[in-house]
Amino acid sequence: VVIHVGAPKTGTSFVQDRLFRNPQALAAQGVLYPGDRPDAHFLAALDLMGLKWGGLEAEAVGYWRRLVDQVNAHQGTAIISHEIFGIATAEQVATALAEFGGAEIHVVASARDLARQIPAEWQENVKHRRELPYATFLQRIQDPARDSVLGWWFWGVQHIPEVLGRWAADVAPERVHLVTVPPSGSAPETLWQRFVTALGISDEGFDLEAERANPSLGVPESDLVRRLNVLLKPVLPNHHYRPLVREVLVHQNLSRRRDSARLSLPPEAYDWVGGLAEEWISELAGRGYDVIGDRAELRP
Repeated sequence: VVIHVGAPKTGTSFVQDRLFRNPQALAAQGVLYPGDRPDAHFLAALDLMGLKWGGLEAEAVGYWRRLVDQVNAHQGTAIISHEIFGIATAEQVATALAEFGGAEIHVVASARDLARQIPAEWQENVKHRRELPYATFLQRIQDPARDSVLGWWFWGVQHIPEVLGRWAADVAPERVHLVTVPPSGSAPETLWQRFVTALGISDEGFDLEAERANPSLGVPESDLVRRLNVLLKPVLPNHHYRPLVREVLVHQNLSRRRDSARLSLPPEAYDWVGGLAEEWISELAGRGYDVIGDRAELRP
Protein backbone atom coordinates (compact mmCIF):
# COMPACT_ATOMS: atom_id res chain seq x y z
CA VAL A 1 0.00 0.00 0.00
CA VAL A 2 1.52 3.28 -1.17
CA ILE A 3 0.18 6.33 0.67
CA HIS A 4 0.94 9.78 -0.76
CA VAL A 5 0.35 12.32 2.01
CA GLY A 6 1.01 15.69 0.33
CA ALA A 7 2.10 18.42 0.58
CA PRO A 8 -0.51 20.67 -1.06
CA LYS A 9 0.69 22.72 -4.04
CA THR A 10 3.31 20.16 -5.11
CA GLY A 11 1.57 18.82 -8.22
CA THR A 12 -0.81 16.61 -6.28
CA SER A 13 -3.96 17.45 -8.28
CA PHE A 14 -2.45 16.62 -11.64
CA VAL A 15 -0.92 13.38 -10.33
CA GLN A 16 -4.24 12.29 -8.85
CA ASP A 17 -6.00 13.15 -12.12
CA ARG A 18 -3.62 10.97 -14.12
CA LEU A 19 -3.96 8.06 -11.73
CA PHE A 20 -7.76 8.29 -11.72
CA ARG A 21 -8.04 8.49 -15.52
CA ASN A 22 -5.77 5.52 -16.23
CA PRO A 23 -7.26 2.51 -14.38
CA GLN A 24 -6.62 0.07 -17.24
CA ALA A 25 -2.95 1.00 -17.61
CA LEU A 26 -2.52 0.62 -13.84
CA ALA A 27 -4.44 -2.67 -13.75
CA ALA A 28 -2.09 -4.07 -16.40
CA GLN A 29 0.66 -3.65 -13.76
CA GLY A 30 -1.47 -5.07 -10.95
CA VAL A 31 -1.92 -1.62 -9.45
CA LEU A 32 -5.17 -0.19 -8.05
CA TYR A 33 -6.05 3.48 -7.57
CA PRO A 34 -9.35 2.98 -5.74
CA GLY A 35 -12.42 5.19 -5.85
CA ASP A 36 -15.41 5.72 -8.10
CA ARG A 37 -15.07 9.51 -8.35
CA PRO A 38 -12.10 11.90 -8.63
CA ASP A 39 -12.51 13.22 -5.07
CA ALA A 40 -12.93 9.83 -3.37
CA HIS A 41 -9.54 10.03 -1.64
CA PHE A 42 -10.29 13.56 -0.43
CA LEU A 43 -13.59 12.39 1.06
CA ALA A 44 -11.84 9.38 2.62
CA ALA A 45 -9.30 11.72 4.24
CA LEU A 46 -12.08 13.92 5.65
CA ASP A 47 -13.79 10.81 7.00
CA LEU A 48 -10.64 9.35 8.57
CA MET A 49 -9.72 12.55 10.36
CA GLY A 50 -13.20 13.88 11.11
CA LEU A 51 -12.39 17.22 9.48
CA LYS A 52 -15.11 19.80 8.89
CA TRP A 53 -15.05 21.15 5.33
CA GLY A 54 -17.91 23.47 4.51
CA GLY A 55 -20.53 20.76 4.81
CA LEU A 56 -18.69 18.14 2.72
CA GLU A 57 -17.91 16.16 5.89
CA ALA A 58 -21.48 14.82 5.84
CA GLU A 59 -20.99 13.52 2.31
CA ALA A 60 -17.68 11.96 3.36
CA VAL A 61 -19.12 9.60 5.98
CA GLY A 62 -18.16 6.01 5.16
CA TYR A 63 -15.65 6.87 2.43
CA TRP A 64 -12.57 5.81 4.40
CA ARG A 65 -14.08 2.37 5.07
CA ARG A 66 -15.08 2.05 1.41
CA LEU A 67 -11.55 2.86 0.26
CA VAL A 68 -9.95 0.50 2.79
CA ASP A 69 -12.23 -2.35 1.72
CA GLN A 70 -11.29 -1.83 -1.94
CA VAL A 71 -7.58 -1.82 -1.10
CA ASN A 72 -7.78 -4.93 1.09
CA ALA A 73 -9.74 -6.82 -1.56
CA HIS A 74 -7.09 -6.10 -4.19
CA GLN A 75 -4.30 -8.59 -4.83
CA GLY A 76 -1.41 -6.28 -5.68
CA THR A 77 -0.24 -2.73 -5.10
CA ALA A 78 -2.74 -0.02 -4.16
CA ILE A 79 -2.12 3.74 -4.20
CA ILE A 80 -3.86 6.24 -1.91
CA SER A 81 -3.23 9.93 -2.49
CA HIS A 82 -4.43 13.17 -1.03
CA GLU A 83 -2.58 16.19 0.27
CA ILE A 84 -4.74 16.73 3.36
CA PHE A 85 -3.62 13.37 4.79
CA GLY A 86 -0.55 15.34 5.92
CA ILE A 87 -2.50 16.95 8.78
CA ALA A 88 -3.30 13.58 10.39
CA THR A 89 -2.27 13.14 14.02
CA ALA A 90 0.00 10.29 15.09
CA GLU A 91 -3.06 8.49 16.48
CA GLN A 92 -4.97 8.87 13.20
CA VAL A 93 -1.96 7.61 11.26
CA ALA A 94 -1.73 4.53 13.49
CA THR A 95 -5.45 3.88 13.00
CA ALA A 96 -5.13 4.25 9.22
CA LEU A 97 -2.10 2.00 8.78
CA ALA A 98 -3.55 -0.70 11.03
CA GLU A 99 -6.44 -1.05 8.56
CA PHE A 100 -4.15 -2.69 6.01
CA GLY A 101 -3.13 -5.67 8.12
CA GLY A 102 0.24 -7.07 7.14
CA ALA A 103 0.59 -5.12 3.88
CA GLU A 104 3.94 -3.57 3.08
CA ILE A 105 3.48 0.17 3.58
CA HIS A 106 5.26 2.82 1.54
CA VAL A 107 4.86 6.52 2.35
CA VAL A 108 5.36 9.20 -0.31
CA ALA A 109 5.65 12.91 0.44
CA SER A 110 6.22 15.67 -2.09
CA ALA A 111 7.86 18.95 -1.15
CA ARG A 112 8.57 22.32 -2.76
CA ASP A 113 10.62 25.25 -1.49
CA LEU A 114 8.75 27.54 0.90
CA ALA A 115 9.34 30.66 -1.19
CA ARG A 116 6.90 29.17 -3.71
CA GLN A 117 4.72 27.30 -1.22
CA ILE A 118 3.79 30.25 0.96
CA PRO A 119 2.19 32.47 -1.71
CA ALA A 120 0.57 29.40 -3.26
CA GLU A 121 -0.99 28.44 0.08
CA TRP A 122 -2.37 31.97 0.59
CA GLN A 123 -4.00 31.74 -2.84
CA GLU A 124 -5.44 28.35 -1.93
CA ASN A 125 -6.90 29.87 1.23
CA VAL A 126 -8.52 32.59 -0.88
CA LYS A 127 -9.99 29.98 -3.23
CA HIS A 128 -11.56 28.36 -0.16
CA ARG A 129 -13.43 31.54 0.87
CA ARG A 130 -10.82 32.98 3.23
CA GLU A 131 -10.63 36.76 3.51
CA LEU A 132 -7.19 37.40 5.04
CA PRO A 133 -4.89 39.80 3.18
CA TYR A 134 -1.52 38.31 2.23
CA ALA A 135 0.36 40.41 4.81
CA THR A 136 -1.82 39.07 7.63
CA PHE A 137 -1.37 35.52 6.36
CA LEU A 138 2.42 35.95 6.43
CA GLN A 139 2.29 37.34 9.94
CA ARG A 140 0.26 34.42 11.28
CA ILE A 141 2.36 31.65 9.76
CA GLN A 142 5.51 33.24 11.19
CA ASP A 143 4.11 33.00 14.72
CA PRO A 144 6.13 30.16 16.29
CA ALA A 145 3.27 29.34 18.67
CA ARG A 146 1.06 28.24 15.73
CA ASP A 147 -1.94 29.02 17.94
CA SER A 148 -4.17 30.22 15.09
CA VAL A 149 -6.19 27.81 12.95
CA LEU A 150 -4.21 29.10 9.98
CA GLY A 151 -0.84 28.40 11.61
CA TRP A 152 -1.96 24.94 12.74
CA TRP A 153 -3.17 24.02 9.24
CA PHE A 154 -0.27 25.52 7.26
CA TRP A 155 2.48 23.83 9.23
CA GLY A 156 0.42 20.67 9.70
CA VAL A 157 0.52 20.01 5.95
CA GLN A 158 3.67 21.91 4.91
CA HIS A 159 6.27 21.05 7.56
CA ILE A 160 7.61 17.99 5.74
CA PRO A 161 9.89 16.65 8.52
CA GLU A 162 6.93 16.73 10.94
CA VAL A 163 4.48 15.20 8.44
CA LEU A 164 6.88 12.33 7.77
CA GLY A 165 7.63 12.06 11.46
CA ARG A 166 3.97 11.15 11.97
CA TRP A 167 3.35 9.05 8.86
CA ALA A 168 6.67 7.23 8.71
CA ALA A 169 7.39 6.68 12.42
CA ASP A 170 7.02 2.91 12.02
CA VAL A 171 7.98 2.61 8.34
CA ALA A 172 11.49 1.56 7.28
CA PRO A 173 13.40 4.56 5.82
CA GLU A 174 13.93 2.82 2.47
CA ARG A 175 10.13 2.67 2.11
CA VAL A 176 9.72 6.41 2.68
CA HIS A 177 10.00 8.33 -0.59
CA LEU A 178 10.54 12.09 -0.70
CA VAL A 179 9.77 13.71 -4.06
CA THR A 180 11.17 17.23 -4.46
CA VAL A 181 9.56 19.64 -6.90
CA PRO A 182 12.11 20.85 -9.46
CA PRO A 183 12.88 24.56 -9.84
CA SER A 184 10.72 26.87 -11.93
CA GLY A 185 11.51 26.51 -15.62
CA SER A 186 12.15 22.76 -15.45
CA ALA A 187 10.63 20.48 -18.08
CA PRO A 188 6.95 19.90 -17.22
CA GLU A 189 7.30 16.12 -17.19
CA THR A 190 10.20 16.06 -14.73
CA LEU A 191 7.93 16.11 -11.69
CA TRP A 192 5.62 13.45 -13.14
CA GLN A 193 8.54 11.10 -13.78
CA ARG A 194 9.67 11.60 -10.19
CA PHE A 195 6.21 10.62 -8.99
CA VAL A 196 6.22 7.57 -11.27
CA THR A 197 9.45 6.45 -9.61
CA ALA A 198 8.20 7.13 -6.09
CA LEU A 199 4.90 5.32 -6.67
CA GLY A 200 6.68 2.33 -8.21
CA ILE A 201 4.68 2.36 -11.43
CA SER A 202 5.23 2.70 -15.17
CA ASP A 203 3.28 5.22 -17.24
CA GLU A 204 3.31 2.98 -20.29
CA GLY A 205 -0.14 3.11 -21.88
CA PHE A 206 -1.16 6.18 -19.87
CA ASP A 207 -3.24 9.00 -21.28
CA LEU A 208 -0.95 11.86 -20.26
CA GLU A 209 -3.27 14.71 -21.21
CA ALA A 210 -4.02 16.17 -17.81
CA GLU A 211 -7.57 17.45 -17.40
CA ARG A 212 -7.64 18.47 -13.76
CA ALA A 213 -5.05 20.74 -12.20
CA ASN A 214 -4.94 23.41 -9.51
CA PRO A 215 -3.58 26.48 -11.32
CA SER A 216 -2.28 29.63 -9.67
CA LEU A 217 -3.67 33.12 -10.01
CA GLY A 218 -2.03 36.46 -10.65
CA VAL A 219 -1.89 39.15 -7.97
CA PRO A 220 -4.96 41.19 -9.10
CA GLU A 221 -7.03 38.05 -9.69
CA SER A 222 -6.19 36.74 -6.21
CA ASP A 223 -7.22 39.94 -4.52
CA LEU A 224 -10.38 40.17 -6.62
CA VAL A 225 -11.47 36.77 -5.30
CA ARG A 226 -10.49 37.72 -1.74
CA ARG A 227 -12.64 40.86 -1.92
CA LEU A 228 -15.50 38.87 -3.43
CA ASN A 229 -15.27 36.48 -0.48
CA VAL A 230 -15.98 39.37 1.88
CA LEU A 231 -18.99 40.52 -0.14
CA LEU A 232 -20.42 37.04 -0.77
CA LYS A 233 -20.03 35.63 2.74
CA PRO A 234 -23.50 36.63 3.96
CA VAL A 235 -25.39 35.75 0.77
CA LEU A 236 -23.80 32.77 -1.01
CA PRO A 237 -23.83 29.31 0.64
CA ASN A 238 -20.87 26.94 0.25
CA HIS A 239 -22.65 24.55 -2.08
CA HIS A 240 -23.06 27.44 -4.56
CA TYR A 241 -19.65 29.01 -3.92
CA ARG A 242 -17.74 25.89 -5.00
CA PRO A 243 -19.22 25.56 -8.51
CA LEU A 244 -19.75 29.26 -9.23
CA VAL A 245 -16.70 30.97 -7.76
CA ARG A 246 -14.00 28.33 -7.41
CA GLU A 247 -14.76 26.36 -10.57
CA VAL A 248 -16.31 28.78 -13.07
CA LEU A 249 -14.72 32.07 -12.04
CA VAL A 250 -11.33 30.92 -10.72
CA HIS A 251 -10.41 27.67 -12.48
CA GLN A 252 -12.14 28.20 -15.82
CA ASN A 253 -11.50 31.92 -16.22
CA LEU A 254 -9.16 33.86 -13.93
CA SER A 255 -6.48 31.15 -13.79
CA ARG A 256 -6.12 31.30 -17.57
CA ARG A 257 -4.85 34.87 -17.49
CA ARG A 258 -1.08 34.50 -17.75
CA ASP A 259 -0.07 38.16 -18.18
CA SER A 260 -0.63 39.24 -14.56
CA ALA A 261 2.18 39.58 -12.04
CA ARG A 262 2.72 36.42 -9.98
CA LEU A 263 2.65 36.63 -6.22
CA SER A 264 6.01 36.13 -4.51
CA LEU A 265 7.58 36.05 -1.07
CA PRO A 266 8.61 39.47 0.32
CA PRO A 267 12.41 39.89 0.43
CA GLU A 268 12.39 40.36 4.21
CA ALA A 269 11.03 36.83 4.64
CA TYR A 270 13.82 35.08 2.75
CA ASP A 271 16.21 34.77 5.71
CA TRP A 272 13.44 33.12 7.71
CA VAL A 273 12.48 30.57 5.05
CA GLY A 274 16.14 30.04 4.16
CA GLY A 275 16.90 29.08 7.74
CA LEU A 276 13.96 26.70 7.84
CA ALA A 277 15.06 25.09 4.59
CA GLU A 278 18.54 24.39 5.95
CA GLU A 279 17.03 22.81 9.08
CA TRP A 280 14.74 20.61 6.99
CA ILE A 281 17.47 19.54 4.57
CA SER A 282 19.73 18.54 7.45
CA GLU A 283 17.00 16.69 9.33
CA LEU A 284 15.72 14.82 6.28
CA ALA A 285 19.26 13.84 5.26
CA GLY A 286 19.77 12.23 8.65
CA ARG A 287 16.71 10.01 8.35
CA GLY A 288 17.91 8.04 5.36
CA TYR A 289 14.76 8.40 3.25
CA ASP A 290 14.71 7.56 -0.45
CA VAL A 291 14.92 10.94 -2.21
CA ILE A 292 13.66 11.31 -5.77
CA GLY A 293 15.03 14.65 -6.88
CA ASP A 294 17.38 16.66 -4.70
CA ARG A 295 16.94 17.91 -1.13
CA ALA A 296 18.82 21.07 -2.20
CA GLU A 297 15.75 22.01 -4.26
CA LEU A 298 14.03 22.86 -0.95
CA ARG A 299 16.25 25.96 -0.69
CA PRO A 300 14.34 29.08 -1.74
